[in-house]
Amino acid sequence: MVAPLKLGLAGLGTVGTSVIRLLNAQRETLAARCGRPIEVVAVTARSRNKSRGIDLKRVRWVSDPVALASDPGIDAFVELIGGDGDPAKAAVNAALKAGKPVVTANKALLARHGFALAGVAEKSGTALNYEAAVGAAIPIVKTLREGLSGNTIRRVYGILNGTCNYMLTRMERERLSFEDCLSEAQRLGYAEADPTFDIEGFDTAQKLSILASLAFGTRVDPSALYVEGITSITTADLEAADALGYRIKLLGVAEKTAKGIEQRVHPTMVPKESAIAQVMDVTNAVTVDAEGISPITLVGPGAGGMATASAVVADIADIARGQVVHTFGRPVGRLKPSSKAPMQRHEGGYYIRLMAKDRPGTAAAIAKRLAQHGISMESIVQRHPGPPAGGASKSGGPVPVILITYATTEDAVRKALAAVRGDRVISGKAQLIRIEKN
Repeated sequence: MVAPLKLGLAGLGTVGTSVIRLLNAQRETLAARCGRPIEVVAVTARSRNKSRGIDLKRVRWVSDPVALASDPGIDAFVELIGGDGDPAKAAVNAALKAGKPVVTANKALLARHGFALAGVAEKSGTALNYEAAVGAAIPIVKTLREGLSGNTIRRVYGILNGTCNYMLTRMERERLSFEDCLSEAQRLGYAEADPTFDIEGFDTAQKLSILASLAFGTRVDPSALYVEGITSITTADLEAADALGYRIKLLGVAEKTAKGIEQRVHPTMVPKESAIAQVMDVTNAVTVDAEGISPITLVGPGAGGMATASAVVADIADIARGQVVHTFGRPVGRLKPSSKAPMQRHEGGYYIRLMAKDRPGTAAAIAKRLAQHGISMESIVQRHPGPPAGGASKSGGPVPVILITYATTEDAVRKALAAVRGDRVISGKAQLIRIEKN
Protein backbone atom coordinates (compact mmCIF):
# COMPACT_ATOMS: atom_id res chain seq x y z
CA MET A 1 0.00 0.00 0.00
CA VAL A 2 1.25 3.48 -0.89
CA ALA A 3 2.11 5.57 2.18
CA PRO A 4 -0.27 8.48 2.92
CA LEU A 5 0.68 12.09 2.30
CA LYS A 6 1.09 13.51 5.79
CA LEU A 7 0.11 17.15 6.14
CA GLY A 8 1.01 19.79 8.68
CA LEU A 9 -1.60 22.56 8.69
CA ALA A 10 -1.06 26.03 10.15
CA GLY A 11 -4.16 28.10 10.84
CA LEU A 12 -7.53 26.78 11.98
CA GLY A 13 -9.84 29.63 11.07
CA THR A 14 -12.75 29.35 8.65
CA VAL A 15 -10.59 28.11 5.79
CA GLY A 16 -8.41 25.77 7.86
CA THR A 17 -11.35 23.99 9.44
CA SER A 18 -13.10 23.80 6.06
CA VAL A 19 -10.01 22.13 4.57
CA ILE A 20 -10.06 19.46 7.28
CA ARG A 21 -13.79 18.88 6.78
CA LEU A 22 -13.35 18.55 3.03
CA LEU A 23 -10.39 16.17 3.36
CA ASN A 24 -12.42 14.00 5.72
CA ALA A 25 -15.53 14.03 3.53
CA GLN A 26 -13.58 13.21 0.35
CA ARG A 27 -11.07 10.81 1.90
CA GLU A 28 -11.85 7.82 -0.32
CA THR A 29 -12.35 9.84 -3.50
CA LEU A 30 -9.06 11.68 -3.02
CA ALA A 31 -7.19 8.43 -2.34
CA ALA A 32 -8.58 6.98 -5.57
CA ARG A 33 -7.75 10.10 -7.62
CA CYS A 34 -4.29 10.64 -6.16
CA GLY A 35 -3.18 7.07 -5.72
CA ARG A 36 -2.53 7.51 -2.02
CA PRO A 37 -4.40 8.63 1.13
CA ILE A 38 -4.08 12.17 2.48
CA GLU A 39 -3.95 12.77 6.22
CA VAL A 40 -3.64 15.84 8.44
CA VAL A 41 -1.24 14.64 11.14
CA ALA A 42 -0.25 17.90 12.85
CA VAL A 43 -1.70 21.39 13.25
CA THR A 44 -0.91 24.72 14.82
CA ALA A 45 -3.17 27.62 15.76
CA ARG A 46 -3.24 30.52 18.18
CA SER A 47 -5.71 28.81 20.52
CA ARG A 48 -5.76 25.08 21.18
CA ASN A 49 -8.91 25.10 23.31
CA LYS A 50 -11.21 26.98 20.94
CA SER A 51 -14.26 25.00 19.79
CA ARG A 52 -14.06 24.56 16.00
CA GLY A 53 -16.64 21.87 15.32
CA ILE A 54 -14.06 19.35 14.06
CA ASP A 55 -12.47 16.34 15.70
CA LEU A 56 -8.75 16.94 16.30
CA LYS A 57 -8.19 14.26 18.94
CA ARG A 58 -5.88 12.20 16.73
CA VAL A 59 -3.95 15.18 15.45
CA ARG A 60 -0.69 16.32 16.99
CA TRP A 61 -0.51 19.94 18.15
CA VAL A 62 2.62 22.01 17.55
CA SER A 63 2.95 25.40 19.21
CA ASP A 64 5.21 27.07 16.64
CA PRO A 65 4.28 27.32 12.91
CA VAL A 66 7.95 27.42 11.88
CA ALA A 67 8.67 24.26 13.88
CA LEU A 68 5.68 22.55 12.25
CA ALA A 69 6.87 23.58 8.78
CA SER A 70 10.18 21.77 9.19
CA ASP A 71 8.80 18.89 11.29
CA PRO A 72 10.20 15.55 10.05
CA GLY A 73 6.82 13.94 10.70
CA ILE A 74 5.08 15.80 7.86
CA ASP A 75 5.47 15.48 4.09
CA ALA A 76 3.84 18.79 3.08
CA PHE A 77 2.93 22.08 4.76
CA VAL A 78 -0.36 23.98 4.40
CA GLU A 79 -0.15 27.66 5.39
CA LEU A 80 -3.49 29.30 6.21
CA ILE A 81 -2.29 31.87 8.74
CA GLY A 82 -2.36 34.90 6.46
CA GLY A 83 -0.35 38.13 6.39
CA ASP A 84 2.73 39.11 4.39
CA GLY A 85 5.18 38.76 7.27
CA ASP A 86 6.06 36.31 10.00
CA PRO A 87 5.08 33.76 11.13
CA ALA A 88 3.57 32.92 7.71
CA LYS A 89 6.66 33.97 5.73
CA ALA A 90 9.12 32.26 8.06
CA ALA A 91 7.05 29.07 8.12
CA VAL A 92 6.68 28.82 4.34
CA ASN A 93 10.37 29.57 3.87
CA ALA A 94 11.32 26.90 6.42
CA ALA A 95 9.14 24.27 4.75
CA LEU A 96 10.54 24.98 1.29
CA LYS A 97 14.13 24.94 2.53
CA ALA A 98 13.41 21.56 4.12
CA GLY A 99 12.24 20.30 0.73
CA LYS A 100 8.59 20.09 1.77
CA PRO A 101 5.98 21.22 -0.75
CA VAL A 102 3.76 24.08 0.39
CA VAL A 103 0.13 24.97 -0.24
CA THR A 104 -0.98 28.49 0.72
CA ALA A 105 -4.01 30.74 0.29
CA ASN A 106 -1.97 33.81 1.24
CA LYS A 107 -2.17 36.42 -1.53
CA ALA A 108 -0.43 39.08 0.56
CA LEU A 109 2.58 36.84 1.14
CA LEU A 110 2.88 35.96 -2.54
CA ALA A 111 2.40 39.53 -3.74
CA ARG A 112 5.24 40.73 -1.52
CA HIS A 113 7.60 37.73 -1.35
CA GLY A 114 6.46 35.45 -4.17
CA PHE A 115 9.59 35.84 -6.30
CA ALA A 116 11.95 35.06 -3.42
CA LEU A 117 9.87 32.10 -2.22
CA ALA A 118 9.66 30.74 -5.78
CA GLY A 119 13.45 30.77 -5.84
CA VAL A 120 13.63 28.75 -2.62
CA ALA A 121 11.09 26.24 -3.96
CA GLU A 122 13.02 25.85 -7.22
CA LYS A 123 16.33 25.37 -5.44
CA SER A 124 14.78 22.65 -3.26
CA GLY A 125 13.02 21.04 -6.20
CA THR A 126 9.64 21.26 -4.52
CA ALA A 127 6.23 22.83 -5.16
CA LEU A 128 4.70 26.10 -4.01
CA ASN A 129 0.97 25.93 -4.84
CA TYR A 130 -1.46 28.80 -4.28
CA GLU A 131 -4.66 28.40 -6.31
CA ALA A 132 -6.78 29.65 -3.40
CA ALA A 133 -4.82 32.91 -3.13
CA VAL A 134 -6.34 34.51 -6.23
CA GLY A 135 -9.86 33.36 -7.01
CA ALA A 136 -10.73 30.78 -4.33
CA ALA A 137 -12.74 28.11 -6.18
CA ILE A 138 -11.95 29.61 -9.63
CA PRO A 139 -9.03 27.56 -11.08
CA ILE A 140 -7.31 30.52 -12.71
CA VAL A 141 -3.77 29.76 -11.50
CA LYS A 142 -3.85 26.25 -12.99
CA THR A 143 -5.41 27.65 -16.18
CA LEU A 144 -2.62 30.18 -16.70
CA ARG A 145 0.25 28.08 -15.37
CA GLU A 146 -0.65 24.80 -17.05
CA GLY A 147 -3.81 24.84 -19.16
CA LEU A 148 -2.65 27.69 -21.41
CA SER A 149 1.08 27.02 -21.33
CA GLY A 150 1.11 26.83 -25.15
CA ASN A 151 -0.67 30.16 -25.68
CA THR A 152 0.61 33.73 -25.65
CA ILE A 153 -1.51 35.75 -23.25
CA ARG A 154 -2.53 39.22 -24.40
CA ARG A 155 -4.71 40.27 -21.49
CA VAL A 156 -6.11 38.93 -18.25
CA TYR A 157 -8.77 40.83 -16.37
CA GLY A 158 -11.57 40.25 -13.95
CA ILE A 159 -13.69 40.85 -10.90
CA LEU A 160 -11.44 39.75 -8.07
CA ASN A 161 -13.17 41.16 -5.00
CA GLY A 162 -16.60 39.95 -3.92
CA THR A 163 -17.22 42.82 -1.50
CA CYS A 164 -16.93 45.46 -4.22
CA ASN A 165 -18.97 43.45 -6.70
CA TYR A 166 -21.71 42.94 -4.13
CA MET A 167 -21.81 46.66 -3.36
CA LEU A 168 -21.93 47.75 -7.00
CA THR A 169 -24.68 45.21 -7.65
CA ARG A 170 -26.80 46.47 -4.76
CA MET A 171 -26.18 50.11 -5.64
CA GLU A 172 -27.28 49.48 -9.22
CA ARG A 173 -30.34 47.36 -8.44
CA GLU A 174 -31.68 49.28 -5.45
CA ARG A 175 -30.30 52.77 -6.07
CA LEU A 176 -28.54 52.73 -2.70
CA SER A 177 -25.91 55.32 -1.88
CA PHE A 178 -22.35 54.09 -1.42
CA GLU A 179 -22.51 54.81 2.31
CA ASP A 180 -25.82 52.97 2.84
CA CYS A 181 -24.65 50.00 0.78
CA LEU A 182 -21.39 49.74 2.71
CA SER A 183 -23.23 49.75 6.02
CA GLU A 184 -25.49 46.95 4.77
CA ALA A 185 -22.51 44.95 3.49
CA GLN A 186 -20.84 45.27 6.90
CA ARG A 187 -24.01 44.17 8.67
CA LEU A 188 -24.25 41.07 6.47
CA GLY A 189 -20.57 40.21 6.91
CA TYR A 190 -19.58 40.88 3.28
CA ALA A 191 -17.41 43.85 4.30
CA GLU A 192 -14.96 44.16 7.18
CA ALA A 193 -15.36 46.69 9.98
CA ASP A 194 -12.46 48.49 8.28
CA PRO A 195 -13.28 47.92 4.59
CA THR A 196 -10.38 49.98 3.20
CA PHE A 197 -8.40 47.04 1.82
CA ASP A 198 -11.38 45.93 -0.27
CA ILE A 199 -13.10 49.13 -1.36
CA GLU A 200 -9.87 50.99 -2.21
CA GLY A 201 -8.80 48.20 -4.57
CA PHE A 202 -5.78 46.84 -2.67
CA ASP A 203 -7.12 43.28 -2.37
CA THR A 204 -7.73 43.20 -6.12
CA ALA A 205 -4.26 44.65 -6.75
CA GLN A 206 -2.49 41.88 -4.83
CA LYS A 207 -4.37 39.21 -6.77
CA LEU A 208 -3.75 40.96 -10.10
CA SER A 209 0.00 41.17 -9.46
CA ILE A 210 0.07 37.37 -9.15
CA LEU A 211 -2.00 36.88 -12.32
CA ALA A 212 0.26 39.27 -14.26
CA SER A 213 3.33 37.25 -13.28
CA LEU A 214 1.69 34.03 -14.46
CA ALA A 215 0.41 35.59 -17.69
CA PHE A 216 3.48 37.54 -18.77
CA GLY A 217 6.46 35.95 -17.05
CA THR A 218 7.22 38.97 -14.89
CA ARG A 219 8.25 39.16 -11.27
CA VAL A 220 5.39 39.80 -8.88
CA ASP A 221 5.46 43.53 -8.21
CA PRO A 222 2.44 45.25 -6.60
CA SER A 223 4.22 48.61 -6.91
CA ALA A 224 3.84 48.35 -10.69
CA LEU A 225 0.06 48.71 -10.41
CA TYR A 226 -2.23 51.70 -10.73
CA VAL A 227 -4.90 51.30 -8.04
CA GLU A 228 -8.23 53.11 -7.68
CA GLY A 229 -11.19 51.93 -5.60
CA ILE A 230 -14.95 52.35 -5.80
CA THR A 231 -15.52 55.06 -3.19
CA SER A 232 -16.19 57.74 -5.84
CA ILE A 233 -18.94 55.75 -7.60
CA THR A 234 -22.42 57.23 -7.20
CA THR A 235 -25.93 56.19 -8.17
CA ALA A 236 -25.75 58.90 -10.86
CA ASP A 237 -22.85 57.04 -12.49
CA LEU A 238 -24.65 53.71 -12.30
CA GLU A 239 -27.82 55.20 -13.82
CA ALA A 240 -25.84 56.83 -16.60
CA ALA A 241 -23.99 53.59 -17.32
CA ASP A 242 -27.30 51.74 -17.54
CA ALA A 243 -28.75 54.29 -19.96
CA LEU A 244 -25.64 54.09 -22.14
CA GLY A 245 -25.64 50.29 -22.27
CA TYR A 246 -22.90 49.67 -19.72
CA ARG A 247 -22.46 48.28 -16.22
CA ILE A 248 -19.80 49.40 -13.73
CA LYS A 249 -17.44 46.81 -12.25
CA LEU A 250 -14.22 47.07 -10.25
CA LEU A 251 -11.77 45.34 -12.57
CA GLY A 252 -8.18 44.28 -12.27
CA VAL A 253 -6.61 44.42 -15.74
CA ALA A 254 -3.16 43.22 -16.81
CA GLU A 255 -2.38 43.75 -20.47
CA LYS A 256 0.65 43.52 -22.72
CA THR A 257 1.08 46.71 -24.75
CA ALA A 258 3.80 48.18 -26.95
CA LYS A 259 4.68 50.44 -24.01
CA GLY A 260 5.03 47.64 -21.43
CA ILE A 261 2.76 45.65 -19.16
CA GLU A 262 -0.24 47.66 -17.99
CA GLN A 263 -1.42 46.60 -14.54
CA ARG A 264 -4.39 48.59 -13.30
CA VAL A 265 -7.26 48.33 -10.84
CA HIS A 266 -10.17 50.76 -11.18
CA PRO A 267 -13.94 51.05 -11.67
CA THR A 268 -14.66 50.18 -15.28
CA MET A 269 -17.63 50.44 -17.61
CA VAL A 270 -18.21 47.19 -19.48
CA PRO A 271 -20.91 46.50 -22.11
CA LYS A 272 -24.01 44.91 -20.59
CA GLU A 273 -23.86 42.06 -23.10
CA SER A 274 -20.30 41.07 -22.11
CA ALA A 275 -19.73 37.96 -19.98
CA ILE A 276 -18.06 39.96 -17.20
CA ALA A 277 -21.08 42.29 -16.92
CA GLN A 278 -23.33 39.36 -16.01
CA VAL A 279 -21.32 38.53 -12.88
CA MET A 280 -23.26 39.91 -9.92
CA ASP A 281 -23.24 39.96 -6.11
CA VAL A 282 -20.23 38.33 -4.38
CA THR A 283 -19.29 36.19 -7.38
CA ASN A 284 -15.86 36.64 -8.99
CA ALA A 285 -14.78 36.16 -12.61
CA VAL A 286 -11.57 36.19 -14.62
CA THR A 287 -11.29 36.49 -18.41
CA VAL A 288 -8.16 35.41 -20.30
CA ASP A 289 -7.56 36.78 -23.78
CA ALA A 290 -4.94 34.64 -25.54
CA GLU A 291 -3.74 34.29 -29.11
CA GLY A 292 -5.33 31.51 -31.11
CA ILE A 293 -8.47 31.09 -29.00
CA SER A 294 -11.58 33.05 -28.10
CA PRO A 295 -11.53 34.71 -24.65
CA ILE A 296 -12.09 32.31 -21.76
CA THR A 297 -14.10 33.48 -18.75
CA LEU A 298 -14.03 31.55 -15.47
CA VAL A 299 -16.81 32.40 -13.01
CA GLY A 300 -17.34 31.23 -9.44
CA PRO A 301 -17.21 32.01 -5.73
CA GLY A 302 -14.10 34.05 -4.99
CA ALA A 303 -14.24 33.76 -1.20
CA GLY A 304 -15.75 31.74 1.61
CA GLY A 305 -14.56 28.82 3.70
CA MET A 306 -15.56 25.90 1.48
CA ALA A 307 -14.83 27.70 -1.80
CA THR A 308 -11.29 28.49 -0.65
CA ALA A 309 -10.88 25.01 0.86
CA SER A 310 -11.81 23.50 -2.51
CA ALA A 311 -8.79 25.17 -4.14
CA VAL A 312 -6.49 24.31 -1.23
CA VAL A 313 -7.45 20.63 -1.42
CA ALA A 314 -6.96 20.61 -5.20
CA ASP A 315 -3.41 21.89 -4.65
CA ILE A 316 -2.83 19.23 -1.99
CA ALA A 317 -4.06 16.59 -4.44
CA ASP A 318 -1.46 17.72 -7.01
CA ILE A 319 1.25 17.26 -4.38
CA ALA A 320 -0.08 13.80 -3.52
CA ARG A 321 0.24 12.88 -7.21
CA GLY A 322 3.85 14.07 -7.19
CA GLN A 323 3.28 17.03 -9.52
CA VAL A 324 5.84 19.84 -9.34
CA VAL A 325 5.59 22.87 -11.65
CA HIS A 326 7.40 26.20 -11.60
CA THR A 327 5.70 28.55 -9.14
CA PHE A 328 4.94 31.23 -11.73
CA GLY A 329 5.01 29.00 -14.80
CA ARG A 330 8.69 29.62 -15.62
CA PRO A 331 12.06 29.15 -13.92
CA VAL A 332 12.75 32.12 -11.64
CA GLY A 333 15.75 33.06 -13.79
CA ARG A 334 13.37 33.72 -16.67
CA LEU A 335 10.99 35.94 -14.72
CA LYS A 336 11.65 39.48 -15.88
CA PRO A 337 11.26 42.70 -13.88
CA SER A 338 7.92 44.33 -14.66
CA SER A 339 8.21 46.79 -17.56
CA LYS A 340 5.56 49.08 -16.12
CA ALA A 341 3.47 51.00 -18.64
CA PRO A 342 2.73 54.43 -17.11
CA MET A 343 -0.98 54.98 -16.58
CA GLN A 344 -0.71 58.28 -18.43
CA ARG A 345 -0.11 56.26 -21.60
CA HIS A 346 -3.18 54.06 -21.18
CA GLU A 347 -5.38 54.20 -24.25
CA GLY A 348 -9.11 53.61 -24.27
CA GLY A 349 -12.53 55.16 -24.09
CA TYR A 350 -13.65 57.27 -21.12
CA TYR A 351 -16.86 58.21 -19.37
CA ILE A 352 -16.62 61.75 -18.00
CA ARG A 353 -19.32 63.31 -15.80
CA LEU A 354 -19.05 67.04 -15.25
CA MET A 355 -21.19 69.46 -13.28
CA ALA A 356 -21.24 72.21 -15.89
CA LYS A 357 -22.40 75.75 -15.22
CA ASP A 358 -25.66 76.37 -17.06
CA ARG A 359 -24.74 79.48 -18.97
CA PRO A 360 -23.91 80.46 -22.57
CA GLY A 361 -20.48 79.33 -23.79
CA THR A 362 -19.99 76.46 -21.32
CA ALA A 363 -20.46 73.65 -23.86
CA ALA A 364 -18.25 75.42 -26.37
CA ALA A 365 -15.49 75.90 -23.80
CA ILE A 366 -15.54 72.21 -22.85
CA ALA A 367 -15.56 71.08 -26.49
CA LYS A 368 -12.67 73.42 -27.30
CA ARG A 369 -10.45 72.04 -24.57
CA LEU A 370 -11.19 68.45 -25.54
CA ALA A 371 -10.44 69.18 -29.19
CA GLN A 372 -7.16 70.88 -28.25
CA HIS A 373 -6.00 67.60 -26.72
CA GLY A 374 -7.13 65.47 -29.63
CA ILE A 375 -10.13 63.94 -27.87
CA SER A 376 -13.05 62.90 -30.07
CA MET A 377 -16.50 62.47 -28.59
CA GLU A 378 -18.71 59.45 -29.15
CA SER A 379 -21.66 60.97 -27.31
CA ILE A 380 -22.66 63.93 -25.14
CA VAL A 381 -25.63 63.83 -22.79
CA GLN A 382 -26.82 66.86 -20.85
CA ARG A 383 -29.22 66.12 -18.02
CA HIS A 384 -31.43 68.85 -16.63
CA PRO A 385 -32.52 67.87 -13.14
CA GLY A 386 -35.93 69.01 -11.98
CA PRO A 387 -36.16 72.19 -9.90
CA PRO A 388 -35.40 71.86 -6.21
CA ALA A 389 -38.30 71.62 -3.80
CA GLY A 390 -39.85 75.03 -3.24
CA GLY A 391 -38.73 76.78 -6.40
CA ALA A 392 -36.96 76.84 -9.75
CA SER A 393 -33.25 76.25 -10.16
CA LYS A 394 -31.04 79.29 -10.21
CA SER A 395 -29.69 80.44 -13.53
CA GLY A 396 -26.13 79.35 -13.99
CA GLY A 397 -26.45 76.46 -11.54
CA PRO A 398 -24.58 73.22 -12.26
CA VAL A 399 -26.06 70.80 -14.79
CA PRO A 400 -24.80 67.20 -15.19
CA VAL A 401 -23.05 66.68 -18.52
CA ILE A 402 -21.91 63.19 -19.50
CA LEU A 403 -19.24 62.69 -22.17
CA ILE A 404 -18.23 59.39 -23.77
CA THR A 405 -14.95 59.59 -25.65
CA TYR A 406 -13.50 57.50 -28.42
CA ALA A 407 -10.15 55.88 -27.67
CA THR A 408 -7.69 58.41 -26.32
CA THR A 409 -4.90 58.54 -23.75
CA GLU A 410 -5.17 59.04 -20.01
CA ASP A 411 -2.71 61.90 -20.26
CA ALA A 412 -4.84 63.74 -22.82
CA VAL A 413 -8.00 63.36 -20.74
CA ARG A 414 -6.30 64.56 -17.56
CA LYS A 415 -4.80 67.61 -19.29
CA ALA A 416 -8.08 68.51 -21.00
CA LEU A 417 -10.01 68.34 -17.72
CA ALA A 418 -7.38 70.48 -16.00
CA ALA A 419 -7.83 73.10 -18.73
CA VAL A 420 -11.63 72.92 -18.35
CA ARG A 421 -11.31 73.51 -14.61
CA GLY A 422 -9.08 76.47 -15.35
CA ASP A 423 -11.84 77.97 -17.49
CA ARG A 424 -14.15 77.85 -14.45
CA VAL A 425 -17.05 76.42 -16.39
CA ILE A 426 -17.53 73.39 -14.14
CA SER A 427 -18.14 72.87 -10.42
CA GLY A 428 -16.39 70.33 -8.26
CA LYS A 429 -14.31 67.41 -9.43
CA ALA A 430 -14.99 65.61 -12.71
CA GLN A 431 -15.88 61.93 -12.49
CA LEU A 432 -13.73 59.75 -14.74
CA ILE A 433 -14.39 56.07 -15.45
CA ARG A 434 -12.50 54.02 -18.01
CA ILE A 435 -14.37 51.90 -20.55
CA GLU A 436 -13.43 48.35 -21.61
CA LYS A 437 -15.42 47.49 -24.75
CA ASN A 438 -14.24 43.93 -25.30
